[in-house]
Amino acid sequence: MSHRTWFAGLCIALLLGLAGPPDARAQTGRVEGRVVEAETGNPLRSVNVGLRGTSIGTAVQADGSFVLDDVPVGTYTVEASLVGYETAEREIEVRTSETTTLTIRLSQKSVELSGITVTDRRGGYVAEEVASGNKIGAPLAETPQSVSVITRDQLAAKGVDRLSEALRYTPGVQGETFGFEPRTTFLRFRGFDATTGGLYRNGVQLRNPSFNEGYNPEPYGAERIEVPRGPSSVLYGAGSPGGLVNVVSKRPTQEPFNEVVFEPGSNNRLQGKVDLSGPIDDDGTFSYRLTGLVREADTQVDRVPNDRYFVAPAFSWRPSDATTLTLLGRYQEDDTRASQRLPVSGTLESNPNGELPVDRFLGEPEADRFDREQWSIGYLFTQKVGNAWTIEQKLRYYSIDVDDVSVFGTGLQDDMRTLGRSLFESFAELDGIALDNQAQVNFATGQARHTFLLGVGVQSIDVGSEQNFGSAPPIDVFAPTFGKEIPDPPPFQDTDIDQRQIGVYAQDHVDLYNKWTLSLNGRVDWARTETDRALAETQTEQNDTEFSGRVGLVYESDFGLAPYASYSESFLPSLGTDPDGEAFEPERGEQWEVGARYQPPGSNSYLTVALFDLTRENFLQTDSETFQQIQTGEANSQGIEVEGVASFDFGLDVTASYTRQDVEITESVNEAVEGDRPTQVREQMGTGWADYTLQDSPLAGLGLGGGVRYLGPSFGDTPNTLKAPGVTLFDAAVHYDWEGIRIQMNVDNVFDNEHVASTFVNGPQDFATFGAERTVTASIRYRW
Repeated sequence: MSHRTWFAGLCIALLLGLAGPPDARAQTGRVEGRVVEAETGNPLRSVNVGLRGTSIGTAVQADGSFVLDDVPVGTYTVEASLVGYETAEREIEVRTSETTTLTIRLSQKSVELSGITVTDRRGGYVAEEVASGNKIGAPLAETPQSVSVITRDQLAAKGVDRLSEALRYTPGVQGETFGFEPRTTFLRFRGFDATTGGLYRNGVQLRNPSFNEGYNPEPYGAERIEVPRGPSSVLYGAGSPGGLVNVVSKRPTQEPFNEVVFEPGSNNRLQGKVDLSGPIDDDGTFSYRLTGLVREADTQVDRVPNDRYFVAPAFSWRPSDATTLTLLGRYQEDDTRASQRLPVSGTLESNPNGELPVDRFLGEPEADRFDREQWSIGYLFTQKVGNAWTIEQKLRYYSIDVDDVSVFGTGLQDDMRTLGRSLFESFAELDGIALDNQAQVNFATGQARHTFLLGVGVQSIDVGSEQNFGSAPPIDVFAPTFGKEIPDPPPFQDTDIDQRQIGVYAQDHVDLYNKWTLSLNGRVDWARTETDRALAETQTEQNDTEFSGRVGLVYESDFGLAPYASYSESFLPSLGTDPDGEAFEPERGEQWEVGARYQPPGSNSYLTVALFDLTRENFLQTDSETFQQIQTGEANSQGIEVEGVASFDFGLDVTASYTRQDVEITESVNEAVEGDRPTQVREQMGTGWADYTLQDSPLAGLGLGGGVRYLGPSFGDTPNTLKAPGVTLFDAAVHYDWEGIRIQMNVDNVFDNEHVASTFVNGPQDFATFGAERTVTASIRYRW
């Protein structure tokens, strides 16, 4: 679509509804106010506010405020409703050209169960809003895109230890692409890899160009995890066409909250957690939060540790209801080693010498290491200006150092037991600063209510990477011995990447007649990348300017069904030059998506069905004849995603998902692979999880949970001959709550199903990686 088309669309949206007769509009007034929780006075979000007997209504903003413009004069009953709260009613009189202001207080709902009063549960597995799909905190029902939200309750119930585990029950996502992996989260959305650009924290990207660094965020520091699928460059700039993961940090609370957790488990695991929060002064102007974790643990692979130190302090200043400044700090230190790749012969295929066990380590204990130290500091600032404007700014400075040394196998010798090995060293440092400024204004044009967003995003990173590559002595894979001398490897690469990006974006989120929601987005990005290759003594500069757009439409019916349709685009700079010395064009993505979301009125649940057609263009491939990178790749992904989430008042929480994705290489430098499925892509995935807690019995507080995960087969090559088989895995949990104490046990892969998670080719040798084995984790938590 052209720039003119997008501009015309924005203009049309602004003019919608202006044709009403002037004399009718003159006899109107305005209703505005806030919705707060009666018990705490804190603002409530995702509340539906409407005038009884009319079609006039809206959902409140993130700060609890709402505005009803152009209300005909008269007397009305205002109704405010939210799942888990008693519906509130207020009588008002609207006068000509006047503003009626009110505050509505909602009290949590209680129900009687055999003489015991139980407060109705709110939230649970169902998110009240999603920020990453539109940056304005709109409800899921108004989002023309497939989005999953993994709430804090879900993370706790499943005993999540890594981000990859948190994504196990989410449709359209592969977070454990290579199975067990303690170092980095390898992400894949709708069949397309997003490891280097698909990870975000608080709506700001954690960039990783050329895979020089790796991230593995601590999930205990997350309040929730949002997973929008499809291109999102219209809001975030350069990124994967398949989607992203946005980790939303825990922030200070206005109510005191404290917990300590002790977690022993499999593989000599000992872990302690602490989460403390609350106001500092009596009126809550200042508040704090301190989240921390210490872990010492082995893993399912011999000689591979999984140790971590994590601390995240936060401080908020709220001088008024209109102003909030939150400072966020973060420090994380990891000590682990590479997950092991083993020959296919002895894992998937038979070997005359026997079978290789899951715990087999084939590196060198004195050489192998993966040490990562990262820290960040930043702030989130929000300022309301009057009743219509909101100004927000996000700033983060972050740094990460990785010391990665790995001895790995290259190929079996003729005796089928002696494995040739190589040594790879990678030492990388990244320093980055990210800034996102946005201004939001609410206004009405006739029957159209607009939330207009204008923003400027800036990213600046500097990455230094030194890599060495050499030979290592062979090893007997069936009777390994260690300690042989390894010669110093020669330099392989010494690169410095300096990358700058600035983007300007606009979004108009239009509520039409309380039934239709139209979203129009446009963004222009300017990206510059300077690459200094010291060994080759070359310096290159690459400049890219790209426009991305999105349009979406949602219809919200009275009975909770909200069908939608959308078109969206993405771009990602491709570093390097072609054989003629010309800079590569940015990779492009475009997607059509149609679907429907069903949220029964008054229920704490939703069901989403999405059909998508996603094309990835201009991605890089290696020419098998010249071994140079060229830009001819194109792939297409078509499929369906289904997700259901519910939290019921009687103690049952459930999630279910299904994914079917037909991913195909449509253009390639190697024509023989056109029509094949890309590597590591599972065609089908399905999950289900249920957790039930007794509410009314002598055993009230006792709960049981269980889940099933089906992972379809994938290929490790592209003539699609090397296959990792599909697998079905079961998880379970049991927990008991009493007087602020929670005792919990989680078992992942209950039946210890030993399975190969991925396969791939390295030179003449086929390799395989194992998935996570059975792990048992106990937890004792005290909350006050």
